[in-house]
Amino acid sequence: MIDAPPTSQPQSGAVKRSHWDQYRPFLLGLVCSSFLSTLLGLGLYLRHSSSNTLIPPETAQAPLPCLTPACLKAAAQLSAAVDPFAQPCDYFLASCGAGGQTVASRGRQRGKEITQGKREEEEGAGETEGGGKIPNLDRATQTNQDDPRDTSSSLSDRQTALLHIIKEILESEARPGSLNSAEQKVRTFFQSCMNTRRIEQLGSEPVLKLIEKLGGWAVSGKWNHGDFNVTLSLLMKEYSTFPFFSVYVGRDPNDSDSTSHRKYIQIDQPEFQIPVEWDNKEKKSKVTPQTMRHFLSPHLQLLGRLGAPSSSTNLHTGLFLQLSSQLALAASPLSHRLQHQLLYQRMTVRELQAVAPAIDWLRCLRATFHPLPVNQSDVVFLHNLPYIINMSRIISKWQRNQEMSGSGSLHTFMILSLLHKVIPALDSKFTEIQRNLSVALGDTQEVIPRWKKCVLEAEKGFDTVLVPMMRERVGEQEAEELMQNIYSSFKSRLASLRWRDEESHTAVVNKIRTLTPRLLSNREILNRTKAEQQYSEVPVSEDDYFSNYLQFLSLQRRRRNKLFSSTTAPDILSFTPSLSGEEVHFPLGMFVTPFFHPSYPRAVNYGILGTMMAKEILHLLLPDIQSQSETPQTVGECVWAHYLRLTESSHRADPPRLTPAQQQEIWIQYSALQIALQAYNQSLLMYHDDTSLSGLSYTPLFFTSFTQINCSPDPSNDLLPFEPLFLVTVVCMNSDFCPKPTTCSHSTRQDLSQTC
Repeated sequence: MIDAPPTSQPQSGAVKRSHWDQYRPFLLGLVCSSFLSTLLGLGLYLRHSSSNTLIPPETAQAPLPCLTPACLKAAAQLSAAVDPFAQPCDYFLASCGAGGQTVASRGRQRGKEITQGKREEEEGAGETEGGGKIPNLDRATQTNQDDPRDTSSSLSDRQTALLHIIKEILESEARPGSLNSAEQKVRTFFQSCMNTRRIEQLGSEPVLKLIEKLGGWAVSGKWNHGDFNVTLSLLMKEYSTFPFFSVYVGRDPNDSDSTSHRKYIQIDQPEFQIPVEWDNKEKKSKVTPQTMRHFLSPHLQLLGRLGAPSSSTNLHTGLFLQLSSQLALAASPLSHRLQHQLLYQRMTVRELQAVAPAIDWLRCLRATFHPLPVNQSDVVFLHNLPYIINMSRIISKWQRNQEMSGSGSLHTFMILSLLHKVIPALDSKFTEIQRNLSVALGDTQEVIPRWKKCVLEAEKGFDTVLVPMMRERVGEQEAEELMQNIYSSFKSRLASLRWRDEESHTAVVNKIRTLTPRLLSNREILNRTKAEQQYSEVPVSEDDYFSNYLQFLSLQRRRRNKLFSSTTAPDILSFTPSLSGEEVHFPLGMFVTPFFHPSYPRAVNYGILGTMMAKEILHLLLPDIQSQSETPQTVGECVWAHYLRLTESSHRADPPRLTPAQQQEIWIQYSALQIALQAYNQSLLMYHDDTSLSGLSYTPLFFTSFTQINCSPDPSNDLLPFEPLFLVTVVCMNSDFCPKPTTCSHSTRQDLSQTC
């Protein structure tokens, strides 16, 4: 007998099945619709990613304008510039600084200049009536004040932009309750440096007091005949002055451990005030009579400014020049030392004392690196041992000579060396004498503005104070995001390369894989508490720049000692990435206006600094890419072919040819633009919106920002056979996402369909 099943369960199951049957079509349709939507979204994403461009949907809300002070300043520059997409081909073919030409005419003129220049180089043309070559003008110097793209002189000088930021920090008001803080001390140091009125009032008084503190000197007739090595070690310790040899810190080049941070004392010949000429035939230095005459007059003036009696001025100046020339003649240029393997000669302090006994090496090195310990058994590296030996013999000879030692010539030599060190802190009469001497000896460098000089000296003395202050200005979160996105885009770019062999492929990929990008802010070692401790006992005066400058010289010892540590402070004045072990360091100095600002639209940051950063990464990490991959040659020739077509040069029987270096540089800069654009797209996918500037936003603002920066002088652009702006034409040529179709009045779009 078959038992009947319970009635409750079947009824419940029947109800469930009937509900499923009822909604099954709807649910299946919903699942399919979601699946198709996902595929569609993925397809659109891949399409955008592969094309390296991204335009927000037309239905998206218009971006809000950026109205911060930094944005308003940047907007004024953009508003003053020509719209690069109004006449795209003509604009992007234009030569930066091609004065006197319209934007339209400049386009094709650049191609003619290149073609003509190539022909002259190949055929030996370009002769003047006198038989000389027509000079090849550096494009970086061909500036045009009327060129609307030349928006700001600061754009051409990243270091000046960085120094301006530090200047703003130093001129800003102190925090409440920080009147005696390290931050206020660096501000006071800077202000005292800028107070030239007070410096002029003091005249030579500060340096005369310093000479008296050091025991006087024979020039004035007041000298206490102090011990030679005691005075020398004091100058090295307190005033960072090295009259007879230079001392610094560096690595052992034979250390095979790339992760080792061990550093050694390095000893070299000093930088001589008196220039010498090297005789290659006789393998020795020589000083010309003309140089001696140029050297004599300024030193007579210096002694006169210090109140030296005329009866002793000629004698002591003559002895100073005699000793200076003897030491300089014992030196040799770097090329000679390299050829004869005189660099990095390893010995202990004890061994050095035996070969150069005139110097008390242990005393001097302990003074230089106080309070770090230095022992007789410590290893040092010599970079010109023959000079060190001869220098010791010269000093011993002057000490033995009764006339020379009695006149205090060695002491006078050390005091005058110190005088040259402290002249930057003295009044204009002293600095003018020093400048005239430099010009007479062939120095053609321009005098830097006072504010720059003061910023640089403040940074050297108070770098660990300025880094945290700088970090607050940068906007670490935005800088970190930009760095990570650019580096990620760079790594993905490697997948598109065609390698010459598997060995090259493996070597490059493994190298890049082990590297980690790092924003070099050193938050863990550069906090305010440690900075306060370091500078708690450093006095800084509001109206005595000379005494502040002496403190600055004393602080150089601390800066030097830090080099022995693996956790040294980052160089605040650096603005290019660097390799350190298995890290790629990106310094804070990269992230300054007008190249970057945390409030800028991301399109501006990626269009300007993003492309610069990508270019520097490619130069840094792939210096030999031409020998490892075929892609630089292929891409370089492809971009060049587009340029020749647009400039109507491709129909010539002998079109200009690229060198391998030009091919590589074209690929690097073309790739950098694509890397930055892809990274910007990644940021849009992450945050979905951006702000606008001067009515521009997203990709149009990205490209416009790129064009604003790329008429600035850049040594890497010297290898390009065209302006960097032309790269925008090639990137946009086959894309529907650029602001406007990149069509040209003198070429058809079909002729330029090849992608690079």
